[in-house]
Amino acid sequence: MPETQVLHPSMFPEYFTDVEHLEDFMSTPTAETVADLQALDGDVAILGVAGKMGVTLARLIKKAAPGKRVIGVARFSDAAVRERLQSWGVETISCDLLDRDAVLALPKVSNVIYMAGLKFDTGGREDFLWAMNTLAPAYVAEAYAGSRIVALSTIHVYPWSNPLHGGVTEATPPTARPGEYANSVVGRERIFQYFSHKHSTPGRNVRFVYAIDMRYGVLQEIARWVLDGVEIPLATGAVNIMWQGDAINHFARLLRHCEVPASPINIGNPEVTSVRRIASAFGEVFGIEPRFVGEESECLAVNCDRAAALLGNPEVPLNTMVKWVAEWSKANQPLHGKPSKFEVRTGRF
Repeated sequence: MPETQVLHPSMFPEYFTDVEHLEDFMSTPTAETVADLQALDGDVAILGVAGKMGVTLARLIKKAAPGKRVIGVARFSDAAVRERLQSWGVETISCDLLDRDAVLALPKVSNVIYMAGLKFDTGGREDFLWAMNTLAPAYVAEAYAGSRIVALSTIHVYPWSNPLHGGVTEATPPTARPGEYANSVVGRERIFQYFSHKHSTPGRNVRFVYAIDMRYGVLQEIARWVLDGVEIPLATGAVNIMWQGDAINHFARLLRHCEVPASPINIGNPEVTSVRRIASAFGEVFGIEPRFVGEESECLAVNCDRAAALLGNPEVPLNTMVKWVAEWSKANQPLHGKPSKFEVRTGRF
C-alpha cells in the first residue's frame, strides 16, 4: 500500500487551478490525523455527508485510513455527489435521518461524525428546522448508543461578546439567542448530551466557526463585496474563521478525544480577525478602495484555546487564505452561491 501523503506548508500552492485541485488539496490529512485515525479502532460513518464539508471530510478520512470502511449517509438529492464519493472508495447509503426505522437500520460502526442540520431559509418551515436539529439527532443517538459521536454544532449558541476580551469559552452556557436556528441547535446539543448520559456514549459537540473554501465563506463574500463596490457592513466587525481543510482534520481527530458525557469544544482559529482588515487586504490586491458602512460592535468571538492545546493550531494562516481567495475571485472561478450571512444580527437566516 503506498504511503499516505500528508499536509505540509511546502505543499501550499500559489493558487488553485480548478475545483478538483482545490478539493484534492483540501482533503489532504495532516500527519497527526493519519496517526490518530490509524490508531482508532473501528470504521467511520459520516451522517449528512453530502454538504459542503462532508464530502471533503469523507475523502480525507479515506486518504488517512484507507483500510477503514468509510460510510457516507445522506439523502443524496445530487447523484453526482454520490458518484464522486464512491469513486474515492467511500460507501454511500441514502437515508432520511427523520425516518427512525431507516436510521436504526444503518450499519453499526464505532465512530460517527454527525454533520446534518438545517439553518438557512426556514421561514415558514420552523417545524422542519426543529425536527432536523433535534429529532434526527435523537434517532442517531439512539441508533449509535455504543459508538463515539462527534456532532457539529455552531458558535451561534453563544451570546455576542467583545473580541478584545478574548472570546467566550466552552464554560459559557449556550444561551437562547434571537432566532429559532440558534435555539434549535442548543436543542441538538442537549439531545446528544442526554443520550450520552443515558448510554455512556462518548461524544463531542463541536461549536464550529466559519469555514473558508474558495467557493464560499466569509473571505469569499468580503472579496466579492470589494470587487463589486458593495458597502461592507461593520456591525459584526470581527469574525473567527478557519480553512476548511484544517477544520475537517480537527473533526476527524476529535474521534480520539470524545468524553462522557458529551462535552462542547470550540473549533476555529485562536485569533479573531477584523472585517475591516480583511477587506483592506483584498482592496490592496484588487487595487480597489473598500467601502464600509456602520461601526464595529460586538461579535461572535469564541476562545479556541482548548482546541489548540488538544489538536494544535491550524496549518493555513489568514494571509495565505486571503491570497488564495483573491486569485480565485479574480479568475471568476465557480462559487457555491450560499452566503454565510455572518453579518446578519437578527438570528434569522
